[in-house]
Amino acid sequence: MVKNPAHTRAVGQLLLAALLWSLAGVLIKGLAWPALAVAGGRGFIAALFLLATCRGLKFTWSPVQLGAAVAYAACTVTFVIANKLTTAANAILLQYTAPIWVALLGAWLLREKPTRADWLATAAALGGMALFFANELRLVSVLGNLIGVLSGVSFAVMAVLMRKQKDASAVESIILGNLLAFLIGLPFMVTAPALPGRGWLLLAVLGVVQLGFSYRFYAQAIRHVTALEAVLIPVIEPILNPVWVLLFVGERPGPLALVGGVIVLGAVTLRAIASIRQPHPAAG
Repeated sequence: MVKNPAHTRAVGQLLLAALLWSLAGVLIKGLAWPALAVAGGRGFIAALFLLATCRGLKFTWSPVQLGAAVAYAACTVTFVIANKLTTAANAILLQYTAPIWVALLGAWLLREKPTRADWLATAAALGGMALFFANELRLVSVLGNLIGVLSGVSFAVMAVLMRKQKDASAVESIILGNLLAFLIGLPFMVTAPALPGRGWLLLAVLGVVQLGFSYRFYAQAIRHVTALEAVLIPVIEPILNPVWVLLFVGERPGPLALVGGVIVLGAVTLRAIASIRQPHPAAG
């Protein structure tokens, strides 16, 4: 076991992806479209961007490739809905229940067994989520929070199935997932009010930057990290997302949500640091 430059580079790509993902909350809040219209519009733009910029694409239509595409579409669509129904901070932190599900699914589907540190981080995350749910009990908030959890489960399934394609290419699943999100959102796009010029600009940034570039980095990185690392290392996203929304929208998460978020972020941050410091098999 040696220090693996490919793994180190993959960690950097995951951090870049997370930085771009963190823009979602503030950009989505700036659009007057319904949630599913936003998901469909940015998915279509992202699919076109990846088709135009990625070479050597191979669509095998295998169960794993299609399953990852469905999980990706579910992840992006439910995240946008959660952003509309609850606060951006709630939506992003609930999406990061994904390590809990990856720890379970990865051992079963990938033979990537979680370590004791993984389980400790998972237990701490569960405790943080318990506090997180206690923050708002209004019906609309409960619905938004439940959809946020569904987004986290979908994110976990996507990461595991993309990791299962580590010897091939996972970007095709991302393209198919974005096209599926577009089809889901198309009826809502047709009936949505016309966007002003600023709205189209925000939608283009969501498609090209927040989804296109970020998932291109992610698909490259996941070949050299475990599925659990792929959802633990991008911890910078839930830190930055509420910051952008606070700065540009003025939306503040509740006190219990902050406490729960600190517990969750602390747990996954410590685990991510430990993962980066561990030796990994050399590439090739």
